[in-house]
Amino acid sequence: MASIQKRPDGKWRGRYRDPAGKEHSRHFPRKIDAQSWLATVQTDILRGTYVDPKAGLLAFRAYAEEWRLARMHRPSTTAYFETMLRRHAYPTFGDRPLASIRPSEIQLWVRKLSVVLAPATVKVVHGIVASIFKSAIRDRRVIESPCVGTRLPKVEPNRVEPMSTEPVELLIGALPARFRALAVLGAGSGVRQGEALGLTVDRIDFLRRTVRIDRQLVLVQGHDPFLAAPKTAASHRTIPLPQIVVDALAEHLARFPPVLTSIWVGGPDATIEDVLLVFVAEQGAPIRRTGFSATWRPAAVEASLAAGTGFHALRHYYASLPIRHGESVKTVQARLGHASAVETLDTYSHLWPDSEDRTREAVDSVLGAADWLRTGPTPGPQTRSSEA
Repeated sequence: MASIQKRPDGKWRGRYRDPAGKEHSRHFPRKIDAQSWLATVQTDILRGTYVDPKAGLLAFRAYAEEWRLARMHRPSTTAYFETMLRRHAYPTFGDRPLASIRPSEIQLWVRKLSVVLAPATVKVVHGIVASIFKSAIRDRRVIESPCVGTRLPKVEPNRVEPMSTEPVELLIGALPARFRALAVLGAGSGVRQGEALGLTVDRIDFLRRTVRIDRQLVLVQGHDPFLAAPKTAASHRTIPLPQIVVDALAEHLARFPPVLTSIWVGGPDATIEDVLLVFVAEQGAPIRRTGFSATWRPAAVEASLAAGTGFHALRHYYASLPIRHGESVKTVQARLGHASAVETLDTYSHLWPDSEDRTREAVDSVLGAADWLRTGPTPGPQTRSSEA
């Protein structure tokens, strides 16, 4: 229902009720302006694209927190989003109404972030904010997203260069005895750090020489460590263990017998179970990343590793070994728990041996057989006439 009425002051008031029955009004100096406004509103209502003008007055921070807590993400991902928003988005847009944020302001914000953050991080933060506005459009809070069309800094591809065996051996030797088998497991199976720290004795099959990865240790600020599902569905896997890893794990368990540790399983505040963690701190508690970093860094320096080299470098080292010995992309993907072969190729395609030589051979096998390469070009009409 809509109407237009002339006010005593000479202005025209347009009124309508939205699909929820709420009345809205607006004043115009001319009747034709009120008619045009009502026609637009009624068209949006009929099309199902109507947005309450006051819906976009909600502060960005308030809506973003609703969005973040409603996502079906792992607790660590939810905490990561909170950190990114709190550090990089809320200081600029936190108290602003959703509908007031303009594309030019998003572009200026991205430019300022690019001064202090790596291009990949800027892309992640912008992606989070863009997802929030996509959700706001679905919730009829705003008509369009100010993040559409933003020019982002170029992310240069990061070429993975795995360590050679010698520094890996030096690193293992430089670590305290309690953590050496942990490094051997990383280098010999390619497990992620959280998967290694969350490994329990019952997941190791010493007879078949395999390890089952279906949990990882998760650390979220404000919560005790807990065991949860791995990074992706593809991360659930059974990895064949080389004998050197089997021996290292057996020696570790003999030297540092596991004790029952009470820990949340399935997520924070889920259920508490008593488990036998393979790797624990000296006091028998789960190993926190911060504590392990304090042990890792001196060993990395002693092994002359590049600054910033972390546990993940052992995963790259492991990936290079089956590639070097001719394993297929699908095999390497399965061992690492990648979601797709594309992810494996994007990361390690340059490591497959002799790829450049095979490319040369493929061309030479065709063009190299051409007679004109050996005998020279066949004389054309001009060449024969000049010789005559």
